[in-house]
Amino acid sequence: MADESRPPLPPFNVETAAQKVRAAENGWNLQVPEKIALAYSLDSIWRNRTEFLQGRDEITAFLQRKWSHELDYRLIKELWAFHENRIAVRFAYEWHDINGQWFRSYGNENWEFNNQGLMQRRVASINDVAILERERQFHWMSKTQRPDDYLSLSELNL
Repeated sequence: MADESRPPLPPFNVETAAQKVRAAENGWNLQVPEKIALAYSLDSIWRNRTEFLQGRDEITAFLQRKWSHELDYRLIKELWAFHENRIAVRFAYEWHDINGQWFRSYGNENWEFNNQGLMQRRVASINDVAILERERQFHWMSKTQRPDDYLSLSELNL
């Protein structure tokens, strides 16, 4: 199976880079691992925290594991920088574990895309901070996209 095109395609400008970031955020918020994996090249290489993955099957399995313990997950991504076929993103997401402990996870990602607009490399550094439920700031319904009028990370002072 050949990789299909996933616009917008590189080289990116500020508008197309922002579109790519929001599309990734929307996909991850829906939490359908098999669909999310289609945004990555067949041989995509990842580093996520201390885990190293390659290919869509490993990406899918990783996301299934992730959301089996990161419950009520909600994510906001923000464009940090871009150049040609690369995008840097900062993000935060909120979730709770099976015991009801809430966390806010902060991170940065570096993305590299192939000519078809599929992500061929993703490098993510992430830190988790335990928060009280009353400290949560991401309050839209789980497994849905963030509403278009919802505050950004910068507007939330995150």
